[in-house]
Amino acid sequence: MPVKKLKAFLDEKKVKYVIIKHSNAYTSQEIAAKTHVSGKEFAKTVIVKIDGKMAMAVLPASYQVDFKQLEEIFGTPKVALATEAEFNRFFPDCEVGAMPPFGNLYDMDVFVAESLAEDENISFNAGNHTEIIQLKYEDFSRLVEPRVFKFSWKTVSFPGDPSERWAVN
Repeated sequence: MPVKKLKAFLDEKKVKYVIIKHSNAYTSQEIAAKTHVSGKEFAKTVIVKIDGKMAMAVLPASYQVDFKQLEEIFGTPKVALATEAEFNRFFPDCEVGAMPPFGNLYDMDVFVAESLAEDENISFNAGNHTEIIQLKYEDFSRLVEPRVFKFSWKTVSFPGDPSERWAVN
């Protein structure tokens, strides 16, 4: 079970955490709502390819990856969303789309959105679609040593025009 590997790692590092169980949910916004965690504090893990190399982009559930900003940060026009077929083999112990943001456990670089790094706590999928783990962002950062950048934006829709989206930094 995926949560066992992560729990063992956190226990070995003597990190305090909470496991929250919830009914099946597949989107980060839905999970945040079901677990009563702010969409800004719930971290979603998006697998991206940077010049063909897989990496984790970790950002608040209520935000979107800005691929143009990542291209500028890395100085390459080759930053794209990875497909499930491309990244599935890296996470044999996880359900598809429920990867925890611990790239160090999967030999992957981790990039965290600046907006997420401002939070005191971080919550994220525990490798399945029915459990999340919550811990101090400070502990997450110490264990994972992610690089923090500004590479995301929040989308907001207004009543009467749900298709209209605005970028909010």
